Amino acid sequence: MTIAPVVKTLSVRADPARAFEAFTANMAAWWPKGHTIGATPFETVVLEPRVGGRWFERAADGAETNWGKVLAWDPPRGFTLAWQISAGWTYDPNLLTEVELTFAGQPDGTTQVTLEHRHLERFGASAAAMAEQFDGGWVGVIQNFVDYVQS
Repeated sequence: MTIAPVVKTLSVRADPARAFEAFTANMAAWWPKGHTIGATPFETVVLEPRVGGRWFERAADGAETNWGKVLAWDPPRGFTLAWQISAGWTYDPNLLTEVELTFAGQPDGTTQVTLEHRHLERFGASAAAMAEQFDGGWVGVIQNFVDYVQS
């Protein structure tokens, strides 16, 4: 079974370097606070800026919960993350779907940001339901990012 990737494209009033930096280095500032898988709400979200780097949340007590890892890193053009969060919303080191983001400068000074979440069939029996959740869920996450960059 193949599930189509979830793709979201938007425009943000920033150059690619600023948009890339805001997305990767300041994720805790715009990632929705309720979108957490740790035992307690996150205080920060960390994306280590290199291939093989960790992607995780850290709670106020220092507890860390993995979300995935960095598969590709090409600032300011884009990056790819391993999404290793299961359909049960827990970290699963054996699951690997991919979230790729690209940042393309436009003639009007904006940046087109494209998010593609792919390999959703790897969720098995939950694949169609997860694709539906991501289709709606990424809209809100990305809008938070746009609002943060443009504020």
